[in-house]
Amino acid sequence: MPENPILESTALPRPLRLGVAGPVGVGKSSLIATVCRALADELAIGVITNDIYTDEDARFLRSAGVLEPDRIRAVETGACPHTAIRDDVTANLLAAEDLAADFAPLDLVIIESGGDNLTATFSPALVDAQIFVLDVAGGGDVARKGGPGIGRADLLVVNKTDLAPHVGVDVEQMVADAADAREGRAVIALSRSDETSVAALRAWLLGVLAAYRDGVHVAQDPGPMAPHFHADDDGGGILHSHADGDHTHAHSHG
Repeated sequence: MPENPILESTALPRPLRLGVAGPVGVGKSSLIATVCRALADELAIGVITNDIYTDEDARFLRSAGVLEPDRIRAVETGACPHTAIRDDVTANLLAAEDLAADFAPLDLVIIESGGDNLTATFSPALVDAQIFVLDVAGGGDVARKGGPGIGRADLLVVNKTDLAPHVGVDVEQMVADAADAREGRAVIALSRSDETSVAALRAWLLGVLAAYRDGVHVAQDPGPMAPHFHADDDGGGILHSHADGDHTHAHSHG
């Protein structure tokens, strides 16, 4: 097997920090386990999980045996999940720094958000890149609804595609809707049992790491007003985006 060009690059002072966010139950922890299985032989990886009052996600990953148990740390946020990844990232920053110091040199620290809604995004002060995760069981129409995570995360993953026949979702249409909502940003349809899709995820992550190592990757701030969908009374609607300060219409909440 040829040497990995990623590992031949000059290491930066700290590892790449990758955020993984998305609603409850979409498979964030299993996606992280898939990444670890795909890359643990090539990269030095650590993981930080976020739960409000438990360390359940960390225990799941430890029991999966994807990394040494001490490389998986838990942050108990004690508040809404988005608070600890965007509003006050102190606990996660400290955990990431401690993990990097304890296992130096690390190539990658993955930070998993607690399950949240479609507005959950990471502060660029915490992560260098972020993945937003949806799953087919949440409905084929979710991707076109847009929102900060769907619209502007570095990667959108449509997860659990093997379940699509059982929940009546057209994966190709869901991915097409996601691509429209993301204005050309990367989308991967993923099943952990599908080697081709896992390889695509692996290649994407190695590409981001290479760009980070080369000093050309720029952390993106998805912001509060990414492209989002407005329904109309006839059952249709439009995908809409606007600059900050140019928000003259009301949003319904439900």
